Amino acid sequence: MSKIGFIGVGIMGAPMAANLLKGGHELFVLERKALPAQLAEQGAVGCATAREVAEKADVIIIMVPDTPQVAEVLFDEGGVAQGLSAGKIVVDMSSISPIETKKFAARVNELGCAYLDAPVSGGEVGAKAATLTIMVGGPEETFNAVKPLFELMGKNITLVGGNGDGQTTKVANQIIVALNIEAVGEALLLASRMGADPAKVRQALMGGFAASRILEVHGERMIKRTFDPGFRIELHQKDLNLALGSARQVGVSLPNTATAQELFNTCAAHGGKAWDHSALVRALEIMANFEIGSPQPE
Repeated sequence: MSKIGFIGVGIMGAPMAANLLKGGHELFVLERKALPAQLAEQGAVGCATAREVAEKADVIIIMVPDTPQVAEVLFDEGGVAQGLSAGKIVVDMSSISPIETKKFAARVNELGCAYLDAPVSGGEVGAKAATLTIMVGGPEETFNAVKPLFELMGKNITLVGGNGDGQTTKVANQIIVALNIEAVGEALLLASRMGADPAKVRQALMGGFAASRILEVHGERMIKRTFDPGFRIELHQKDLNLALGSARQVGVSLPNTATAQELFNTCAAHGGKAWDHSALVRALEIMANFEIGSPQPE
């Protein structure tokens, strides 16, 4: 049994933490309001500060929304850094800036501790089912030490390279996901506007080279109009901002990523920042003045 700290028990973090408890580990959780019932019932221990979490745990996992929150949790007064002692491991499973991640890792290393960036993909469904894809950056020795914990939360677990490379991989993942959502949205919108049954079009496409997980899951959401998250548009906007910002710094053009971000921005402007990211199709529908599955205009 390991002593594990967990900071950030939201939509994704709570089921991830629950799966660690199911694996028989002792869990210390930052208790900002109240512990989620599923964690309290399994014996998780609430802590008042991130520092207390770090003092009690050997491995400290962070799962918060963005780069500023990770910096706050790590280095603000009462943060993780103040509770670290030599030999402990910090694992950031948030999706944040690769460049800032390297700086965070260096500061933690200076305290005699190891650091892994290990962002995930798979959404709430994957978090609950312990089937997340986990993309890891950091030393191989540290990765091997933490891998048994990763295996309680995910299935496809890869050490990509050094610190920052896990976050770079997650940025790449989010580019691919966004552009696939856009492609599926355009295809189903056109098919529907041309008078074809979008559900049958999707069914036909699932048997061919266009088949994808996005077409399977998010294509169905578009047809059934089920846009409750899921993965919120505002979080995907954050990830594409990381992609576009990193691209500017290294002189790379990402034209289709920029287009996808503008479509997400349109959804947010229409009150949809908390919609599931499959609702990117709503921006396309607004431009077309037509919704998938609607009757044909006269």
